[in-house]
Amino acid sequence: MAFALLSKSQLRPVICALLCISLFSDHYDVLRRASALGINYGQVGNNLPSPPQVVQLLTSLRISKVRIYDVNPQVLSAFANTGIELIVTVPDDLVPGMAASASQALQWLTAGVRPYFPATRVTGIAVGNEVFTGDDEQLKASLVPAMRNLHAALAQLGMDPYVRVSTANSLAVLATSYPPSQGVFTQQAAPYMAQLLRFLAETSSPFWINAYPYFAYKDDPTKVSLDYALSNPYHVGAVDPYTRLQYTSMLYAQVDAVTFAAARLGYGNVAVHVSETGWPSKGDANEAGATVENARQYNRNLLMRQVSGEGTPLRPRLRLEVYLFALFNEDMKPGPTSERNYGLYQPDMSMVYNVGLNQLSTTSAASLSSLATSPASRRVSTSTNS
Repeated sequence: MAFALLSKSQLRPVICALLCISLFSDHYDVLRRASALGINYGQVGNNLPSPPQVVQLLTSLRISKVRIYDVNPQVLSAFANTGIELIVTVPDDLVPGMAASASQALQWLTAGVRPYFPATRVTGIAVGNEVFTGDDEQLKASLVPAMRNLHAALAQLGMDPYVRVSTANSLAVLATSYPPSQGVFTQQAAPYMAQLLRFLAETSSPFWINAYPYFAYKDDPTKVSLDYALSNPYHVGAVDPYTRLQYTSMLYAQVDAVTFAAARLGYGNVAVHVSETGWPSKGDANEAGATVENARQYNRNLLMRQVSGEGTPLRPRLRLEVYLFALFNEDMKPGPTSERNYGLYQPDMSMVYNVGLNQLSTTSAASLSSLATSPASRRVSTSTNS
């Protein structure tokens, strides 16, 4: 554990600082009420539709934010003049070279992104993926220097006002995530996190977290409340004993835990966005909870929270930006069955289940109450650790 957990008296200044930041931000947070819901468009499959077909689907659903895992020129071309915001990715193997050479960062940007910009609305670059919870120490040490070189390259090309540089982190960077107010980074990750958060604060970029309550439920379904993991709104949830904030969503609790962890390093003003979250519709025999109904419920609950403009309990007036994982089931992904079944859609573009995006694209927000899930049972686990 990176730091000793704080007592109530020690925690009070941290909470006050975070609340002051939240209140100070309210005057411009209202301007961000436009949709904060995005989706991850993975391509690890041999039967996926063409990029123009994907764009047509996304446009019909009025999804305005998409994350991809490369700089595929066919995809970048297909998104031109659509107005859809795109996050692109630098693969892990290119990170050390970018850290060692500013010219390599500039070359990657000039060859892979600049030719399509601004017709293709690239708004973010994810450098690597879940680097700080891997085993490659050189890669960890290279990440922030690579991000700095990439940001300098954006500035050189005049793109830095429009494109934010960040990296997607696994929730495993936290040593403690429950209760949220006790969120703290692991001893191994903390030194890197200080460097990362300093860069994000300097460039007004968000901290991206890949957060999957499904894993918490799968690992201990007898103790973790399914309602809580699914973000069902009609249950008691969990109350943080230090802040007295009530959480009906494990995902939102995880986000606040990251915010508290960042605040302990002096960066409570850095926004936390969810770069990946989802629930599999199918799994192996030992993958508890991987069902179509649970997947539909989880993603629909997040959709409804987006429609209502809901923020986390710590930052209630700032709607949480979330990227669902994923658009399609991807048949070539390795690992357990669940890995190939996170998609909202089959590769033939038929729905795996109806999460409500079709209704959202044709219905006003005021009339979306019909999409709400039925009241969940009010069971609350004795342990809701995430």
